[in-house]
Amino acid sequence: MRHRKARHRLNRFTSWRKATLTSLARSIIKYQSIKTTKAKARAAQPLVERLISLTKSDTLFSRRQAYEILCDHQLVSLLFKDIGARFKHKNSGYTRIMNLGSRRGDNALMVIFELTEIQKKIKKSPKKKKEPQIEGEVVPEAEIKKEKPVAEQKKAKTGIGVQEKPSTAQKPSKKFLGGLRGIFKKERDSL
Repeated sequence: MRHRKARHRLNRFTSWRKATLTSLARSIIKYQSIKTTKAKARAAQPLVERLISLTKSDTLFSRRQAYEILCDHQLVSLLFKDIGARFKHKNSGYTRIMNLGSRRGDNALMVIFELTEIQKKIKKSPKKKKEPQIEGEVVPEAEIKKEKPVAEQKKAKTGIGVQEKPSTAQKPSKKFLGGLRGIFKKERDSL
């Protein structure tokens, strides 16, 4: 009997559950905010909190403990350099779970699982490079003038225009089943 063994089992074998929690922890460190089910978020929250608590003592041993869970050197360095620096002044409460509603297919409760202090990425707009023009250089008119396309030149020479086929952009008539399919494929998210 498994009395008094409080644990989020997630309806998985032990190895599958560990893999799921590790994957969620890796995602939350990489993306800072993920959308998942409430049960998975509540199961992964203590693991993520423990990982961020490891950054308080930035030692080789704590980095190795984090690597044992994350299995990626880049994520460990991101955790200790970026995320650990953001939560240096906090003792707990590194993550939060915000309810979204129910999933359409199986009515599972969906949440946003995120760090409390998210660093927003600033996108830099690419600057246009200007080509330097030499002051004494003169551009010939032949390069500036655009020539007529080849098709227009042929029409002008022969005088006979080539007839094009009429466009077949007409909408096909709805058949009986085609009309019914449109009714049943409508979005029902407004319920």
